[in-house]
Amino acid sequence: MGPHVHDDPINIVDFSGYEESAAEFQKILDHGGIVWNCWTGALAHLGHARANALQSRTSQGAGADAARVRALAAYKDFLTLWKDADPDIPTFKQAKAEYAKLQ
Repeated sequence: MGPHVHDDPINIVDFSGYEESAAEFQKILDHGGIVWNCWTGALAHLGHARANALQSRTSQGAGADAARVRALAAYKDFLTLWKDADPDIPTFKQAKAEYAKLQ
């Protein structure tokens, strides 16, 4: 079972249920009015990116390619939302490194 809305998306890298996790983060993102200008929305993008990145590394073929594309888009969304963040924030630094590695 994937994480619930209150779970921490930062730790998604070690989560084995990446497909369920990606779906749960997508549910959060689908409620744009709730997360539009809130930290939960940005972290949902990051969680969605990490879940899809994990899926792209553990799957094969078209499924892996599609997951990679979704991950790149979600990382880009997160990094755009945090573009003015302090560059020394560990979450921000880690997300930038993960995005660069996935490209």
